[in-house]
Amino acid sequence: MTTDLWKDLLSCLDLSAQAVGTYDGRSQHLAYRRLFGGQFLAQFARVACLAAPGKALKSLHTQFLREGRTGEPVRYEAEVPQQGRTFATVRLTARQEHGVVAVASASLHVWEEGPDRQTVEPVPALPGPERTVELGLLPWESRAATDLDTAKSGPPAYELWTRIPAAEPDLGPALLAYATDLTLIGTALRPVEGVTQADSGVAFASAVTAHTVWFHRPFSTGRWLLLRQHSPLAAHGRCFGRGDVLGEDGMLLASCAQESLLRFG
Repeated sequence: MTTDLWKDLLSCLDLSAQAVGTYDGRSQHLAYRRLFGGQFLAQFARVACLAAPGKALKSLHTQFLREGRTGEPVRYEAEVPQQGRTFATVRLTARQEHGVVAVASASLHVWEEGPDRQTVEPVPALPGPERTVELGLLPWESRAATDLDTAKSGPPAYELWTRIPAAEPDLGPALLAYATDLTLIGTALRPVEGVTQADSGVAFASAVTAHTVWFHRPFSTGRWLLLRQHSPLAAHGRCFGRGDVLGEDGMLLASCAQESLLRFG
C-alpha cells in the first residue's frame, strides 16, 4: 500500500505542459473528503521551478480559497513578473472546473556562498522503530516519541521524524512542502482535552487557509528529517502553527508556518 501511495504522489508531480506557463497536474487517489493541501503545495513547488529554471525555490506562500475536488485534475497557471540573474518571482494560480481553488507566490534564488550560521536547539535521538506512526497521507516511514492522536491533553508542540524515500533531486522541495502540511492542526489541538485531529468533521471543522514554506539549504531525500512544530495561538475560530525542518545532523533545512480554520460547535 505504501509503495502504491508513493508512486501515486510521484505521478502527481509529473506535470503536463499545456502552453507557455500552463501545466496540468493529476490529483491523488486518496480516501479523503477533499484534495489534500499538501498536493497543492507540492504541485505549486514543481510549477515554480519549471517556470524559473536554473534557480532554487526559497519560499512558497500559498492561500487556499476553496476546497479542491477529488478525482479531478488541477490546472496551474504561472506568471513570472521578475527574473534576474540570481532571483525570480513566480505568481501561481490553481484552477478546477468550479473555479480558482488556490493561489501562491514563489520566490527563487541561485544558491550562493556566504556566512553560514544557525541558532536552533539540538535534535533529539531518532526514536526506534517501535515508535513508528501511521500517517495515511504520508507514504513513507515516520516516527514520533509523542502520540498526536491521544485524547489526553498536552502542550501545543510536536516532533515528527519522517524519511522521504530517495527521489530525483528536483523533486525534493515539492516533497518537503508536501510533508509540512499534515500535523500542524493536530499540534494546535493538543491542549484540548478529549479531542484529536481525527475528530475533524465531528467535534470541530478545520481547513488550512494559508501555508508558507521557506527553504534554507539544499537537501537530499532518502534521509531522516525532523519536523519540529509549535502552535502559539488558537483564537477566534482559527489556529496558527509554525515549524522547522532539520536534518538528523541538526542542520536547519526549512521552516514553515500555517494558519487554519478551527471552528468548534
